[in-house]
Amino acid sequence: MKRILFVCTGNTCRSPMAEALLRQRAAAAGLDLDVRSAGVSTLDGLPISSHAAAVLGERGIAREGASRALALEAIGWADLILTMTASHKRHLLERYPGALDKVYTLKEYVEQDGAVLADIAELERLYTELHMKQALGGQLSDAERARLIELERRIPSFDVGDPFGGSLAEYRRTADELELALDKLLRKLRDGD
Repeated sequence: MKRILFVCTGNTCRSPMAEALLRQRAAAAGLDLDVRSAGVSTLDGLPISSHAAAVLGERGIAREGASRALALEAIGWADLILTMTASHKRHLLERYPGALDKVYTLKEYVEQDGAVLADIAELERLYTELHMKQALGGQLSDAERARLIELERRIPSFDVGDPFGGSLAEYRRTADELELALDKLLRKLRDGD
């Protein structure tokens, strides 16, 4: 059984919707997945957003439970960690660098364009070099910095829109966006990851 952890900011909107939607879709597809969610900046026990609950209800999904703060236990539990934004991914990796091999944004993980994936790998290598050099009092060369900027401009955004504080229609759009990515995720998992 594959264990998947979705991560967003408060664990009251995007990640609980992704968790519930994937759980429903995996069951319908006959895939044995264990799915959880957490937030990088939340408290344990907050209720899911009323709009998120309403959107899930419209899709025939009852969502139980409450927010969970991201913790080392969840990082260790997960085989795959999918964040809602690149910022969540960076935040998570700053706190838990040992999770590097299993953390992706959801949209990045399901991306299929080889050129984009190569750009992402190069960008991550440059960021790793930057962090290492900064830790040792150095910096990237002008050529490395220019390449990093070029890659950042060229790579499409892999962020899932944040509906927090928005209308029910915004939550519906976010759920639609999640469903498209989750369908790609299910195909990838079914095809052997």
